[in-house]
Amino acid sequence: MANLGIPQNTIEILQKYRFRFQKKYGQNFLIDTSVLDRIIAAAQITKEDCVLEIGPGIGTMTQYLAEAAREVVAVEIDPSLIPILKDTLSAYDNVTVINDDILKVDINRIAAEKNGGKLMKVVANLPYYITTPIIMGLFEEHVPLESITIMVQKEVADRMQVGPGTKDYGALSLAVQYYAKPEIVANVPPNCFIPRPNVGSAVIRLTRYAQPPVQVKDEQKMFALIRASFNQRRKTLVNGLGNAANLPYSKEQVAAALENMGLLPTVRGETLTLAQFAELSDRL
Repeated sequence: MANLGIPQNTIEILQKYRFRFQKKYGQNFLIDTSVLDRIIAAAQITKEDCVLEIGPGIGTMTQYLAEAAREVVAVEIDPSLIPILKDTLSAYDNVTVINDDILKVDINRIAAEKNGGKLMKVVANLPYYITTPIIMGLFEEHVPLESITIMVQKEVADRMQVGPGTKDYGALSLAVQYYAKPEIVANVPPNCFIPRPNVGSAVIRLTRYAQPPVQVKDEQKMFALIRASFNQRRKTLVNGLGNAANLPYSKEQVAAALENMGLLPTVRGETLTLAQFAELSDRL
């Protein structure tokens, strides 16, 4: 089977099927074998593993995953790619392709059927417009995951791993770091894709924590606080949380909780650590 990491082979397949890129799906296909090798290595795929791939495209990374893993389940939203995947993956009997939207798929059922409910590894080259909903969906649904190794926009990867006080720090940073240990494993320039995106990309590995690094009484409440804190970054926490339509706290309550934590009423959300948000949530 032709290695689709080689640009010429990708072009041939696209021409053979007269494939048209659809902007609404944010399609950029990887054409660099060294990047593909690095993704497989970073994801630490072994013959024991069942891998969930999100957005296989024409099957470029799927081929690599099928060689390395015991089983691959690939979820592709674009129906016009299904016949292509049938062709490019015809040599592999350990790949299941599902034509569906990953946000609507019952991943727990896939884990139960394909992997006896054991932890799966997720690998994906994610369209930029939907990165955050997919990652948060995987974490918040408490799907049995060991790790997520994904190609995302470089600035999104940066946002996932930064700490308080930086301009990229926000709700995504805190959410990712509550559930997983983030580590950027490769930077990938635009010329590694067809068509070329306008921005650089990065591969980031999120290793799921068995237990979150902080304890909180109600994680949904904590994340509601975090989102409200960053909805209006320039506001103080007292104003941002006190005025938030979906939170039942007065400015006085927020100020009192911050004071009990030894923090000034002028403090902003971008300076608080995950542990401090957990404490604030518990106190409120």
